[in-house]
Amino acid sequence: MSNSLEQLRKLKTVVVADTGDFESMKAFKPTDATTNPSLMLAAAKLPQYSHLFDKAVAYGKTQGANALQASLDYLFVLFGVEILNIIPGRVSTEVDARLSFNVEASIEKARQIIALYEKEGIERNRILIKLASTWEGVKAAETLEKEGIHCNLTLLFSFAQAVACAEAGVTLISPFVGRIYDYYVKKTGKTVYEIPDEDPGVQSVRRIYNYYKHHGYKTVVMGASFRNINEIKALAGCDLLTIAPSLLKQLEAETTVTVERALCPENAAQLDDNAKPLHYDEATFRWELNEDEMATEKLAEGIRKFAADARTLEKLIEAKLGA
Repeated sequence: MSNSLEQLRKLKTVVVADTGDFESMKAFKPTDATTNPSLMLAAAKLPQYSHLFDKAVAYGKTQGANALQASLDYLFVLFGVEILNIIPGRVSTEVDARLSFNVEASIEKARQIIALYEKEGIERNRILIKLASTWEGVKAAETLEKEGIHCNLTLLFSFAQAVACAEAGVTLISPFVGRIYDYYVKKTGKTVYEIPDEDPGVQSVRRIYNYYKHHGYKTVVMGASFRNINEIKALAGCDLLTIAPSLLKQLEAETTVTVERALCPENAAQLDDNAKPLHYDEATFRWELNEDEMATEKLAEGIRKFAADARTLEKLIEAKLGA
């Protein structure tokens, strides 16, 4: 019997590496990869990546008063270029979380990131621009998609966010399974879901996937932020799953389990509860998000965490600029 990771790939799920570590990508051979400020900060502490920081800082020093921000942007791009030399598919690169409530600034930052990639010889079809799933992030993505800049809407916790992304024509969304799980563990004290189907993070992704496929939206679903391999196997068949190296290793080591397909477009097409497509304007979106306590809390928390890690990265770069 093939291992669980191989079975997952055979069930039409694209495996994405949720890491900034190049060696892990070489080991597990994912199709795509994704990064964020937290992963970048972890990589920043490893000596094998110091040359990328040095190159980013050298570039920043040519940008005058914009040295710090230019260095940070270029650092993300340099990591992305290195990743694309390993994987055959796409890399997701994050727009600064501090721009999550500014449509125009997010659009401009995304264009700058794409320009840096193109300067490095990377075509834009290999890049996904990551934006937080705020109303402003969705609107920025809607504009960028029309320019041929494809987007990954991250920090997605609610059905309302997913509906807005689909209506905006976003390329890909990243619903955060594990962080939804974390919220309900904290709220209920229940630390184990013996039946994966009862895991609230799994339920959220299944609902979104089935809704998208039922209505023929082009937006694809990439489950993210997993806490255990049972959550992953419960979403077998999802368009993409981004998985941390520790969980990839567990899946690869598991050779006595049959992984069954849990999600497929044909089944979604038959579901009556997805019969009517929804359309959210800004007021409706904000109200629906406000009514979802979990999504409101986790979205705000995620933005704050990514922003904090970006500030820490900036301090590391400032030290190098000063030196």
